[in-house]
Amino acid sequence: QVQLVESGGGLVQPGGSLRLSCAASGSTLSFSYMAWYRQAPGKQRELVATSRYSGSIIYADSVKGRFTIVRDNAKNTVFLQMNSLKPEDTAVYYCNAGGAGYTHWGQGTQVTVSS
Repeated sequence: QVQLVESGGGLVQPGGSLRLSCAASGSTLSFSYMAWYRQAPGKQRELVATSRYSGSIIYADSVKGRFTIVRDNAKNTVFLQMNSLKPEDTAVYYCNAGGAGYTHWGQGTQVTVSS
């Protein structure tokens, strides 16, 4: 059974940085895509960034220039480097990975940006 485990969340001041990690276990195949989503209180879950096995990357407009997604296909791991964090980045961040006809979610990690 595939499991995605996130780590790296926490409390950070505005302007600070955090690095999220997501490690997949239980799969010997590389995922077609690996992505990060987030969900703030009272809001819908939204895509933050996605990285396809082909190498293409897409970012939400709100994080372009501040966040960087990096994946290690050999280790089925994906990272999200978050710089210049803003209070509006506060949310639970979820790792997502999958391919045609299947998808897996992590349990989420809390990121709080506050002074």
